[in-house]
Amino acid sequence: MDDLSHTQTRDTMLKDPDFPAEDFEYNSAPGASRYRDGPTRGEVLDIDPEGEVRRRWQTPWGKSFRTRRHRRSYSHEHYKVYKRRWIGLAQLVLLNIVVSWDWLTFAPISTTSALYFGVRESTINWLSTAFLLSFAVSCPFTIYLLHRGPKPSIIAASVLLLAGNWIRYAGTVANGGIFGVVMVGQILTGLAQPFVLAAPTRYSDMWFTESGRVGATALASMANPLGGAVASLVNPELGSLPTTILIISIIASVASIPSLFVPAAPPTPPAASSTLAKPPIVDSLRQMLRTPAFYVVFLTFGVYVGLFNAFSSLMNQILYPYGYTEDEAGLCGAVLIITGLVACAIVSPIVDRTHAYLGAVKILTPLVSIAYVAFIWAPQTRTIAAPYILSAALGAASFSLLPVALEFLVEITFPASPEISSTICWVGGQIIGAIIIIVMDAFKDDRPVDLELVKKLGRGTQGSAGDRPPGNMFNSLIFQAVLAMAVLPLPLALGWKRVGLGVTEGRLSRDVDGGVAEDLRV
Repeated sequence: MDDLSHTQTRDTMLKDPDFPAEDFEYNSAPGASRYRDGPTRGEVLDIDPEGEVRRRWQTPWGKSFRTRRHRRSYSHEHYKVYKRRWIGLAQLVLLNIVVSWDWLTFAPISTTSALYFGVRESTINWLSTAFLLSFAVSCPFTIYLLHRGPKPSIIAASVLLLAGNWIRYAGTVANGGIFGVVMVGQILTGLAQPFVLAAPTRYSDMWFTESGRVGATALASMANPLGGAVASLVNPELGSLPTTILIISIIASVASIPSLFVPAAPPTPPAASSTLAKPPIVDSLRQMLRTPAFYVVFLTFGVYVGLFNAFSSLMNQILYPYGYTEDEAGLCGAVLIITGLVACAIVSPIVDRTHAYLGAVKILTPLVSIAYVAFIWAPQTRTIAAPYILSAALGAASFSLLPVALEFLVEITFPASPEISSTICWVGGQIIGAIIIIVMDAFKDDRPVDLELVKKLGRGTQGSAGDRPPGNMFNSLIFQAVLAMAVLPLPLALGWKRVGLGVTEGRLSRDVDGGVAEDLRV
């Protein structure tokens, strides 16, 4: 069997006023039960939160007794979730890993890259900044393709990744390195990012039930920072810069091929909310703009994603002046991401079962802000423990928050199409991230870093733990912390009706009305 089926129940006459009240015979789909007068009992199949099929016996009068109307009318709708849904999800995971690896190709080895191309580290930062800004350029095309379905978007990303990676390699090996050509390739990979980064909510809405959407969104979305962890860990160990770019290009080429075999859409919808036709793009935009909570989530999401992007891009430059090696900085970035992935794997199933989106947002956002504040003094300790522990805490809170925020956004903007709200919020995060990188680079100490001296002395012999060596980013970290704290009151105000930020379930309430969520809780 390629699929699992589950039954959603509802009072037919409440949903369809034209249904004949005298007709007690109903056959909604192959295998549907047929009920007539009398307290007949029928076998019903449900899917539990883990995706397993459960059998139960239920009187056909049960739902009617609860509604107290038309007690003798009862109907069933069959929805299916298909095993083939994992093919597309796996490809989204793979492409998100590759595109993030492309983004942070040069960040963990910024010092080496600057020496190779004969430019300053600030110039190398523009490779990350241009990548983030490219997101906004392809945003309209992303919304258009995702509105048609995830597969066209996945194929577009694969084509751009193929072209961008090999152009980067050509620029790296030609004439000892041509930075401008590398920048062109980097921009192309940046254009590919939104096509896969904004796709998880659309894909989970199309292929998964309400008890699995947060997990599916988390799996595909968290693959993006996983690629950053791979870059932080692996790139410093791959040898020369041309070898590093060549290996990444080969991996990107292999990862792009399966996109051709991704199923376009499920044969039948997985849940009641999936049966609704998606509103036109303009109508979805109007729905979002009429929702006050959307502006709060957009700004909060954009700032936190922007801070994380900037922090990941500048990790080496934050730590290097204090004697940390590129390997130690790369490992710190990996701790940030891997710890976050583990925490997300724990939190996402819990939220999937409880649907406590708002509570999770209000718990996790203060933790993110506090971690940014504490990190101001971490590099000055010149120890491994301080930056690693704080990076782990920051990663755990940030990664757990991301899929919850994306699914919460879909709920409060329903029936707007999911890809539109997620794409717009991701655009905000990328643009804000690019701006934060520029600002943090401007706050950087102007004195040049003596690379040879830092490499020779290391972390333990450069004076007191509280000094600020040449090239330090102490003021940049203060700016980062202030911004994180400034935005914190916004998510904490969500749900307050008195300030116009009351929120209600949208898509989830549709699925509950269909009967599955109610039956699973009983």
